[in-house]
Amino acid sequence: MSTLTSLARALAAGRGFAQPVCTVRHVHIHERPLVFVPLALAGEAVAPLAAMAGDDPESPRLLVVAEPRDRDQRFAFAAELASVILPYIERHTSAEETVAGGRGRDDRVRFAGAPQVLVPNPDGIAFTRLLGRSTRFRRTEGEYAVPPSVPLLGRWLTFLAECAEHPGSCLLLAATDALALHWATGQSPVEDRSLGTIAGWIDPPPGRTGAQAAADAEDPVRCPPAGPATDPGFDNEVLEPRIAAVRAARAAGDERAWRRARSALAGALASQLQPTWELMWRAVALLRRLPPGGHVAARWDRDKDAFTAHVAHIRDGGPPQPRRDTAVAAARRLTWLEWVQASYAAQRALDDPLVMAEYRMSGEAFAGQVVAAESARVDSSGRKRVLRPHITVKTEDAVTVEPGASVTSPARPKQKAHVVSVAPAGGSTLVTVELSGGMGRGLTPPPGSVPGIGETVCYAALSDAYRPPPPFPEPENTPWTHGGPPPQYVPTDEDASEAWS
Repeated sequence: MSTLTSLARALAAGRGFAQPVCTVRHVHIHERPLVFVPLALAGEAVAPLAAMAGDDPESPRLLVVAEPRDRDQRFAFAAELASVILPYIERHTSAEETVAGGRGRDDRVRFAGAPQVLVPNPDGIAFTRLLGRSTRFRRTEGEYAVPPSVPLLGRWLTFLAECAEHPGSCLLLAATDALALHWATGQSPVEDRSLGTIAGWIDPPPGRTGAQAAADAEDPVRCPPAGPATDPGFDNEVLEPRIAAVRAARAAGDERAWRRARSALAGALASQLQPTWELMWRAVALLRRLPPGGHVAARWDRDKDAFTAHVAHIRDGGPPQPRRDTAVAAARRLTWLEWVQASYAAQRALDDPLVMAEYRMSGEAFAGQVVAAESARVDSSGRKRVLRPHITVKTEDAVTVEPGASVTSPARPKQKAHVVSVAPAGGSTLVTVELSGGMGRGLTPPPGSVPGIGETVCYAALSDAYRPPPPFPEPENTPWTHGGPPPQYVPTDEDASEAWS
């Protein structure tokens, strides 16, 4: 937890209301997201109990598993869930857009949109991952066959869960994570994983403080847990008797009693899901109040690229995701995630002065007033004379960047800057910066392209520029230290075998 976030939490606790830690929204919110609220049977790894799903706040689809321990009913639930999620995904493949290649590369085509699935909390993402893993390898013919939509759903759930690991990706998003990214509450980060309490801190009802609303949300009768876990009291006092009634009616062969028992079970489960369903759309409305950050659209474009590639992989007959990555694939994935994390952190800071303040406190960024400027300075040391203005910034911030370091200004992100010197000046620091780029091709900078004397500027040792990955061997050249060349992956029946499925 950062210093400023800790301060914001202390202020929230003292004032009774959540405090903003961002000035803009750093996540993409779809114009029509699909909300998925799952419930799982306690004590089981991935035994779906019920779910509420849909992209219309007024028309949720309730899915119920009358006997969660029954394997056939689990996959019937998966087939019903597929009838909700797969058409929503397919809807985003109807329109395409052309993306300019740039730098000698050909233009490419991708889908103009992508799906977005919202779950209440990180546990919902974990459930989605497990459900995808338990369904994507299922056979559609022979013994224990399932409908073709079940393994297809599993592949899409696995894809979404993998994308959720990418910082900045918004194809699968936990509502509590998105809210905690933008507001600091007066409770612990663990308590922020409760959708009811964090929403209470941020947007309490009239006449109540955030702390009071959060305390109200801790009552499982008034605000049931946001899933996939259920409240133990509900399990013992409501759920178990109703499941027992379903079992008894089924064992007796009494169709009318079975329908009544199942209806009572569905009503009880709906009472647990409906409050979370409403909270999810309330969270969407809260996030939409914030204007999007400058890099949000570019990150969503990257999500659209990933979605387009996965659609092509499925349509071309590609196999489902393997249970485990090969050594080379794992190394490539880790390198990619490291770059994405660094890029995402830089983009958030460049978009948001409150996030940038964290870097100013650590000395990785500084802000101040321009006290000297050589706007027309020309560097003649090379083969060609080039425009290289110098500006000197007087700052009160602690500066840890050293001469030679590359820095970026949020106001001029495409302009390169290098620190020339750092010198103390009384209680302040003078930082001289050399600028390049973003000033045309002449030797006279256009007006406004170089900060003038008296202008307040900010520079940070951050960059979201793409870093090419190190060279990795081809899979067939995997060294023996990493297991040697892996065999060609061919899905088998054993892939579907799980101790918990």
